[in-house]
Amino acid sequence: MQFKVPQDVQRADTIVGPLTWKQLIILGAGGGIAYAIYISLAKSYYMEVWLPPVVVVGALTMALAFIKIHGLDFERFLLCFIEYHFLPKKRIWQKGQAESFVIYLQRRSEEKRKPKPTKKVDEGEKKSIAELSDIVDSYGGLNNEIVAEKQQKKEMLQKIINHTEK
Repeated sequence: MQFKVPQDVQRADTIVGPLTWKQLIILGAGGGIAYAIYISLAKSYYMEVWLPPVVVVGALTMALAFIKIHGLDFERFLLCFIEYHFLPKKRIWQKGQAESFVIYLQRRSEEKRKPKPTKKVDEGEKKSIAELSDIVDSYGGLNNEIVAEKQQKKEMLQKIINHTEK
């Protein structure tokens, strides 16, 4: 059985006619904003007042949805244009100051793949933890009954731990 393999896999899927999902969302949002402006201004103002904002919003919506400049979507082009004009033109390279974002992501994904070594707790750490818990339990003016009860629970837990280790 033969299957048809798409040749242009980078192209977005069309949803309604030639429109992609992104274009439909942009057109819906922009059309809704333009319609809201029209409804709010057309009731009480002449056409000279409500027409310019509606045309501007409509033109911007159409540009965002359909125009491509140098192979870039209009929104991406606008962002690059703004970035070009606001970031400094002269950049100074200093060795070792920064790494590329791609290398950073690769290193981070490698670190996530490596299994983390399990830390074994030795007897000295167990004793120091027990001492710290004794200090915390006896601090604050607790009466002796509560301290004795906690000590009994701790001893029972220690017996259980020792029994499961054997």
